[in-house]
Amino acid sequence: MAAYAIGPGAQAASTVFVVDDDDSVREALQGLLTSVGLRSKAFATAQAFLEYDEADVGATASCLVVDIRMPGIGGLDLQSRLVQRRRVPPIIFMSAFGDVAMTVQAMKAGARDFLPKPFRDQDMLDAVCSALKYDEQMRALEKSRESLEERYRSLSDRERALLQMLGDGLMNKQIASRLCLSEITVKVGRRQLMQKMRARNFVQLIKMESLIRGLDNQKVRASYEGGANEVAYRLESAIARVLHE
Repeated sequence: MAAYAIGPGAQAASTVFVVDDDDSVREALQGLLTSVGLRSKAFATAQAFLEYDEADVGATASCLVVDIRMPGIGGLDLQSRLVQRRRVPPIIFMSAFGDVAMTVQAMKAGARDFLPKPFRDQDMLDAVCSALKYDEQMRALEKSRESLEERYRSLSDRERALLQMLGDGLMNKQIASRLCLSEITVKVGRRQLMQKMRARNFVQLIKMESLIRGLDNQKVRASYEGGANEVAYRLESAIARVLHE
């Protein structure tokens, strides 16, 4: 059996959640995951998982392995309910009755993989390993986004207006005229912006301003479309690159 190295310290912190109404499948999956050093928690129904998840107790899901057809709330319905709550952990669907249309629907909604039952142990482990690595990357990107938003929240209203004007390409003299300030005051404000945003140079500051606008646009889009995961991923990747320049 292959060795699984998820990432620095990630494997020890990762928890794989298994949701399946079949007792034997849950037991077999937990045994398989334990054999490679992964923690897991199992639920017989999607409702039980949702109640546990909503209570926000214990470990946070790093990966979900879910049967797509279950009594009550099915796998696709579970996925859609999680989307409404927060960022969805990577989901691996499994089913003995999967068809092409169902697979396409699951993948379009953001599933990481779709395995037919019965599946090979190696295929499941490969899928879980890939999902955990993806989750680790997404958590790092999310941390970068939160850092940028925290820096922006520390600015006063006038500092935010100044940052936006700089992002629009206005010169100090033009900004001073619009804000009824002296050019010296604008220059001092620029230095303060650099300090508060922790920008190493003016170019990085302007990149940050552009990304902040992108975050605002993405939030508006997500409120209408219920996600925009690919847009969010590209934006958060750009934020991580800029903050580490």
